[in-house]
Amino acid sequence: MEALARWFADLHERTGINLVVFYDPFDAARFFRGVLLTVEMAALCIVASVLIGAVGAWLQGSRWRCVRALVNAYVELVRNTPSMIQLYFLFFGLGPYIAAHNAHGQAEPLISGFTWAVVCFSFYTGAFNTETFRAGIDAVPRQTEEAAESLGYTRLGAYLYVVLPLALRISFPALSNNLVNLIKMTSVAYAIAVPEILYVSNQIWSDALNVPEMMNVVLVSYVLLVSGFNALMARIERRLRVPGLGC
Repeated sequence: MEALARWFADLHERTGINLVVFYDPFDAARFFRGVLLTVEMAALCIVASVLIGAVGAWLQGSRWRCVRALVNAYVELVRNTPSMIQLYFLFFGLGPYIAAHNAHGQAEPLISGFTWAVVCFSFYTGAFNTETFRAGIDAVPRQTEEAAESLGYTRLGAYLYVVLPLALRISFPALSNNLVNLIKMTSVAYAIAVPEILYVSNQIWSDALNVPEMMNVVLVSYVLLVSGFNALMARIERRLRVPGLGC
């Protein structure tokens, strides 16, 4: 690693190409922390959005009209507004009202920017996942759920153990696309100073004056993250595939 760092430092001296994150320990450390934060944020949002989607799709089939109306209103509201506007609304619109006063009488937010970003992106993608799961549920034959209920399953039990696993297999390609978009959306957290990849890269290029180099590093970083996730999802899809069942 030391030899590689010296090579990048020498490259900078010879050509002016300043890939500082590869030879400066301080910049390398803060860029690595940004990558880890992006991965952590994406992982939390993926889990939360899938759960929101599964619950939302189930509630869309509720016998209560008011419940169905609330879920549909949530889906329409989220899908018809940009994710950055939602993030700004949560952070700047609601954040100041959720605060506590410290010993000096100054207001301090109780919810961090990272938490707001996770909440925003989870519910944003959760709305799309709700519709994705609903489409998968609609593709499951009604007789399958009726057969499960005839065996003693409750409506919730039939959904969890019979309908949802089948719907997941059917809707997995669309769900995978939603989650890929979610990973790329984490860069929007830059707008509220969450120190993810883009934010720390901005700090680095402001200090080292190497905007072109850092933008290339950011691009390659996202390509690697999304490509790795795509490969994982493709592997899972192959394992879940049921011949003749919508995929």
